[in-house]
Amino acid sequence: MGLAGHVSGVKTKQMVMALALGALLGGPGLAQKDSAPPAAEGSGAPEGPSGTAPATVVASAWAAVAKLGSEVSRGNYAMAIERMNPVWKERLAKQTKGGMAEIEKQIEGAAKLMTQKGVSIISSIPQGTARSFEVGPGKRVEKANGEDVEILIFTKWLVFVPTLTKYRLLLEGDPKPVYIEKVGYQVAVSDKGKLEWTFIDGSGLTLNALRRLYVTLPQDLELPRIEERKAAETR
Repeated sequence: MGLAGHVSGVKTKQMVMALALGALLGGPGLAQKDSAPPAAEGSGAPEGPSGTAPATVVASAWAAVAKLGSEVSRGNYAMAIERMNPVWKERLAKQTKGGMAEIEKQIEGAAKLMTQKGVSIISSIPQGTARSFEVGPGKRVEKANGEDVEILIFTKWLVFVPTLTKYRLLLEGDPKPVYIEKVGYQVAVSDKGKLEWTFIDGSGLTLNALRRLYVTLPQDLELPRIEERKAAETR
């Protein structure tokens, strides 16, 4: 195969992989248009929606993303469905004809497509610097000078965890596999005090779509970068 054909083949397989990973980790490639111990939560009201989570909370989210990546790398794609953020899952189901049953069917199909196209996930691990925010506004009633006073609180943690996913492609006519690295991220969300994380994969996610779910995110928020690059052979 000539150089032009090789490059074309790699781009084609990268497209296949991007769609497959989007289905496996974040839902069925829909176009979006528009382990640390739990930390004890303090009783004071948060300063604002951009409040930074304690280190133990971030470490817990990091460990949960690492476990998700390990399971998916071993072919346990069911975990991607089980741990998908329920609000995001409901949104996907409403946007998909056939609802959640169709989404699960598409995820199963994506896994089969990867196998058919000679695409395999080698690893998916967290890396880089995580960012955390308080979301899920609510109210709590406290006594002040003998009277009930409503205090603004935030009920959930949202953590952006950058990831590095490595996968292998078998190109037609080339006996040597090609290795690709994908820099992406998971949005990990949990109720405060529970640290039972659910996830939104960054593939195909837009800031507007995320804001519709968590309206108190900072106005100057920027999503983590996503990129793919050729990698050295993995031994």
